[in-house]
Amino acid sequence: MAPGMNAPLYTTEILRLAASLPEPVELDRTDGCAERRSPTCGSTVHIEVQLDRDGRVERLSQAVHACAFGQASAAIVSRGAVGKSKQDVEGAVASLEQWLSGVADNPGDWPGLSALEPARSRRSRHPAILLPFRTLVAAIGATG
Repeated sequence: MAPGMNAPLYTTEILRLAASLPEPVELDRTDGCAERRSPTCGSTVHIEVQLDRDGRVERLSQAVHACAFGQASAAIVSRGAVGKSKQDVEGAVASLEQWLSGVADNPGDWPGLSALEPARSRRSRHPAILLPFRTLVAAIGATG
């Protein structure tokens, strides 16, 4: 049995994060939007972003239909996205992928990701965790 398989899947922290996911909001303007669906688990994330003149996130709105890990990840995205560029988020995706797969010992510098530790041994949860980050990259990249 892989390490961590005896640990509870949904910790209190995961459930608290999932419950803290903000409701979608209307932005002053939408500079980019994207919707992604995970073919593995069926989770969907729709993100709209309002960007500053340097292409960094000023505000975002998310509509998330996912498991608790996907919701927790989306809450972490929401908390840390302001001020981030597309390259910042792409870097976060790469670090998170390496951490989830066991290649790296830490999830990178995006705040709050260590809360997702229980999912590292559950590969089936990785797509739901990565989905909000990948959707944010696409939304920032979808600017006119």
